[in-house]
Amino acid sequence: MISLALLHNIANYRGFIAGSVKREFQIKYRNSLLGAAWTVLSPLAMIVVYTVVFAQVMHSRLPGASSPYAYSVYLCAGVLSWGLFAEITGRAQTMFLEHAGLIKKISFPRICLPIIVVLNAGINFAIIFGLFTAFLVLSGNFPGLPYLALLPVLLVLVLFAIGLGLILGVLNVFFRDVGQFFAIALQFWFWFTPVVYPVAALPAEVRGWLVWNPMAAVIGACQTILVNGAWPAWSSLLPVTVLALLLCMLGLHLFRRRAGEMVDEL
Repeated sequence: MISLALLHNIANYRGFIAGSVKREFQIKYRNSLLGAAWTVLSPLAMIVVYTVVFAQVMHSRLPGASSPYAYSVYLCAGVLSWGLFAEITGRAQTMFLEHAGLIKKISFPRICLPIIVVLNAGINFAIIFGLFTAFLVLSGNFPGLPYLALLPVLLVLVLFAIGLGLILGVLNVFFRDVGQFFAIALQFWFWFTPVVYPVAALPAEVRGWLVWNPMAAVIGACQTILVNGAWPAWSSLLPVTVLALLLCMLGLHLFRRRAGEMVDEL
């Protein structure tokens, strides 16, 4: 459980957090000709590929769905949600190493770093998902009221990602192989999650293993909302929600116990 002292520290350093998020965003496009325009152009190109090309050129269809854009929406819902998870965990596992100089020179609550990671990933996700939502509205595929269910579903995803990322970030300071191993594991994890293929495409004996994949429930909930315009099965999200909270608590506990040793290792 996040203590009041921890929240107080975060509130006191909100200016530092906001400045770091702004600086990282500016650095990302500092030397490019079009600058911040890439924040719109890159995701827009991806959405065009996933929607127009798959729907109009390749005529990919989702079994049981009548809309010509159903598979494209299914694909975008999975890829964008997985992208948020991958960005948070990927950045979190290296956040202490990347900010080693800052940690050694400036005194600030180290817990600000995972918050900066989440905010940066959240901004990127908000831009691309905003464009995707505009496509849903314009193409007549907006899911309606169930769209609101994305907020709690994405909150679970973020908690799960940052809890896991915080643990990986601490371990990666002491064992640098952790980051390399997770990058490989993430590739297997992606293909074991129904992101680009429907669950029905899996052999029956493999489908049962999906209950052990926490991301399958989260991605499936996003796809249910955006493709079917239906509320997700909340009970299916209970295990990943509990796991996310446990990972956050374990990550904070590990971080507090090893914070001093981490400075020596960096």
